[in-house]
Amino acid sequence: MDPLGRDQGSHGYTGGCGAVRAFGKILTQLQGDQLPQWIKAVRADDLPNLHTFVNGLEHDLVAVTAGLTLPWSSGVVEGHVNRIKTIKRQMYGRASRTQLKR
Repeated sequence: MDPLGRDQGSHGYTGGCGAVRAFGKILTQLQGDQLPQWIKAVRADDLPNLHTFVNGLEHDLVAVTAGLTLPWSSGVVEGHVNRIKTIKRQMYGRASRTQLKR
């Protein structure tokens, strides 16, 4: 299988679909070590829709690789921060639908 999740010689997913699925596998299975090969495959397949995304990943590749490899998550902290911000909006009267749409 190549880094985009296709069998060699088969006509599986074409274009960006296979690349997105392969990145999803890297993301969900914490396989950050495979990210450089995935980036090379996206560039080699000439997928211009994903080039902007890849450029963003490459700006801080070390941090992205660590985030896709290490088991730690800041999700719980982010949830608490979101809850506190909601409470503060309610306290100061800025939690109405019209206020939040601005």
